[in-house]
Amino acid sequence: MTDCTSHMLVFPTSVNMALHTHGFVFCKLTFLFAVLVVGEGRLKGFGRFNDIHRPASDEQWFMQKLDHFNGADVRMWKQRYFVNDAFYKPGGPVFLMIGGEGPANPAWMQHGTWLTYAEKLGAICFMLEHRFYGKSHPTVDLSTENLRFLSSRQALADLAHFRTVMADTKGLVNMKWVAFGGSYPGSLAAWFRLKYPHLVHASAATSAPIHTTVNFPEYLEVVGRSLASESTECPLLVKKASDTLVERLNDPTTYENITKDFNLCSKLQIQTETDSAYFLEILAGNFMDVVQYNEDKRDFEGIVSNITIKVLCEVMSDTSLGDPYARYVAVARLMMDTFSMKCLDVSFNNNLRDMTNTSWDGPAAGGGRQWVYQTCTEFGFYQSTDSPNQPFSGFPLEYHVKQCEDYYNVSAEQLAESVAETNEYYGGYDVHSTRIVFPNGSIDPWHALGITQNISDELPAVFIKGTAHCANMYPASVDDLLQLTLARDQIFLHLQKWLKE
Repeated sequence: MTDCTSHMLVFPTSVNMALHTHGFVFCKLTFLFAVLVVGEGRLKGFGRFNDIHRPASDEQWFMQKLDHFNGADVRMWKQRYFVNDAFYKPGGPVFLMIGGEGPANPAWMQHGTWLTYAEKLGAICFMLEHRFYGKSHPTVDLSTENLRFLSSRQALADLAHFRTVMADTKGLVNMKWVAFGGSYPGSLAAWFRLKYPHLVHASAATSAPIHTTVNFPEYLEVVGRSLASESTECPLLVKKASDTLVERLNDPTTYENITKDFNLCSKLQIQTETDSAYFLEILAGNFMDVVQYNEDKRDFEGIVSNITIKVLCEVMSDTSLGDPYARYVAVARLMMDTFSMKCLDVSFNNNLRDMTNTSWDGPAAGGGRQWVYQTCTEFGFYQSTDSPNQPFSGFPLEYHVKQCEDYYNVSAEQLAESVAETNEYYGGYDVHSTRIVFPNGSIDPWHALGITQNISDELPAVFIKGTAHCANMYPASVDDLLQLTLARDQIFLHLQKWLKE
């Protein structure tokens, strides 16, 4: 998944790795979640707290236990965090942005809707990087043995300890804490309030998958509907193109032409069903990523792209380019040009090599190896083509599940048990808590696993028609949809009301 402050949730592992290998930094484990968001408020002087006299973008370090659930294990490590007290007023609340499946981006300490809220409410803002991501390295490497210390439960315990110590050392003991997060960190924000209600007063859980599931074919169903919202013909053309490609992959005499069409880094070799699925998933990822972040204002994070659903559907409907397959090729070429990719690596063997590299300097250490481990041991979330009601073909659930075995020696049975256990632990859709707001966008495929209708007055949903993943977290823009502007105001009103309680 990708948190909205780190952007890891968008594509499937294979897509992430293929793009990462050639400098395409778009992190897509679709869902995988992003890191943090920043608001419009300008930074002012610091100095209201004893030792926060530094720019908001300066990284700081906090000592954490390696294993919060084993008192006999005394090992410690340093976790990275950031602070912005520019808007703090005595008696104001404490905002905590939760990091996700990628490096915490300090740009969120200077931009984002949460800072607009902070300015209005006089809040001090913290952002805590998630263990095993970014510079927060609890262990010497990313071996499967060490990754057992990577889990949402350990991450919540990190948050709890951080919150307790910061309250004591910064004079914030009697202040109300509000947790923020988008995508996977959005789930953590909800679960933090759920599991540690004495430590966090309220949470804003944006684009948060609340229910875990091994198979998540609904993701591609939403992608299809989102494409259809631009043009009813668009997903039908994508399906024709995808089906044509699947047919050609069954004929080795077409491989040379396919290699040239998609500008592959080496001649296409399809020796197993996994090889085929990996290739098809990468190409589908072009559409998955654009839909998930359609028109989101991510420029401040250094992610600039003018490719939207509208652009993709215009290419797919352009008959001058040839048949639907040729237009599908054109989309792939457009994405490669946009992100300056010299060629497309679709070798699953290369992906396997990268994903099983356990070094912190390895090609998947930016988050791919870690996040997929979490999907194999906690969440699932596999965006398969198992549903007939979506436009892609060729990467079924079995393909995704097999990667857990390939990368971490996690069996299909272990995966299923772990995902069921996660729902048992957190409750899935059956949320029993208070003061959590759940914003979601109708274009965002992740809303299919989120809360999109009010559970109660104390657990409201804010469903934003026409917006994508974490849209409400990004800085406001003059061309925002009216419903997005109203949603940001609605979220603020909930927080304002709860902070008075």
